[in-house]
Amino acid sequence: MTNHSLVDDYRRRAHGRRATAIPALMAGALYADVVRECQEATELALKSMIRAAGHAVPHTHDVSDTLRAIESDLESDARACLARLVGISRDLRRDRELSFYGSEDLTPSTFYQHADAARAIAMLDEVLEVIPRPAGP
Repeated sequence: MTNHSLVDDYRRRAHGRRATAIPALMAGALYADVVRECQEATELALKSMIRAAGHAVPHTHDVSDTLRAIESDLESDARACLARLVGISRDLRRDRELSFYGSEDLTPSTFYQHADAARAIAMLDEVLEVIPRPAGP
């Protein structure tokens, strides 16, 4: 059974982050935070696809294996660009912790640049184009 209100909630939150949080972070030149926020919004959007297809959402940040496994149950728009969606999930997952915490030899605020943030936004936008807009506010 699919909880459609949860599907819509994931989609609304993903679109909401794109419309509000991400532009504010870009305006503040907080590029590492843009990358992290794009990853989280992408994860929500992709998990909405999985839920809409009637499957349980994995408790992992990269859902590419799940997307591949349920390909036949996905909506046709998602199936048509599945390879790209899988690549986006994997690419943004790779930066999730690094963009937030950094490491001993990497400081997120100096490592991530405008081009990195713009690339993350473009990937999120590709995913958001595939999922239907949620109903309501």
